[in-house]
Amino acid sequence: MLPVSRIRYSARARRRGTRVAFALTVLLALPGLGACREDHDEPMLIRIATGSPTAVYHAFGESLAAILNRELPQVRAEVMVTAASAENVQLLNAGKAELGFTQADVLPADPGPDPSVVAVARVYDDLLHLVTTADSPVRSLADLRGRRVSVGAAGSGTKITVDRLLSVAGLGNAKVQQEQLGLDDSVAALRAGRIDAFFFSGGLPVRAVAQFAEHTPTRIVGLGEWTIPLRQNHSEVYVPRDIPRSVYGVDLVTTVANPNYLVVRADLPEALVREVTRLLMERRSELAAAHPAAGRMSPRSAIATLPLPLHPGAVDYYRASKP
Repeated sequence: MLPVSRIRYSARARRRGTRVAFALTVLLALPGLGACREDHDEPMLIRIATGSPTAVYHAFGESLAAILNRELPQVRAEVMVTAASAENVQLLNAGKAELGFTQADVLPADPGPDPSVVAVARVYDDLLHLVTTADSPVRSLADLRGRRVSVGAAGSGTKITVDRLLSVAGLGNAKVQQEQLGLDDSVAALRAGRIDAFFFSGGLPVRAVAQFAEHTPTRIVGLGEWTIPLRQNHSEVYVPRDIPRSVYGVDLVTTVANPNYLVVRADLPEALVREVTRLLMERRSELAAAHPAAGRMSPRSAIATLPLPLHPGAVDYYRASKP
């Protein structure tokens, strides 16, 4: 049975979801959403907030959207290109997206008793990359002092994590010349010599980093030693993880990682979220073909979404599927 702390969900949130679900009850009845729906009715729009087109969220989101569109005929799923985690949560809170991906460290430590955004699943871990060229003098975090560095786009989870990292390392307060660039712009700027290094937080492998390393001698700087200071000063979600040589063809390094969640508006109907959760788990091999990070999901790990509670539809699926 799922722990009580994982399924807390207020009566007010349930009432809010019931209002949205009222007109969709027949549409979303299990099994087979929409079997009794009138042909002229419009499908329900599911907007999935992702990230950069060359990053993991987008690849994962594109594959998930294709699965939802194929298997839930009364749903129309669309992928949104965003700055990633922080913007994704903002979009869900504003009712401008239904699903989205976010790093755990972007979320409030205490979401309160009635959060407007709740979890579907923990999907994989993001690893913080500090990327530079192989001939660069940047060999440690301290070597960024005085240099031009992309710290991630405004609204991204990367920016939040890097701000915290630079703070605990004593490199805040303009000690680094910071550029707020997205992943693709960061790669282009490093290639052109306009910056000395860039940060990006993503699941392995990050396609844009792999493409850069394929054509340019590359170094990824280890950050593992900063995991404990980050945990002590900010959040216990941070853990050390290795980036093996096999990923980018560069020397193995240990870096900082934190979990990624697929999150959902709390007012979405339970039956819909149950089906999304089912397809997320049952189509893992297809999702993994879009990006290997998706293949690391499992029902056992998926329920570990603290500090967010799971949506009742997700709870229903995990309970029913437990062997």
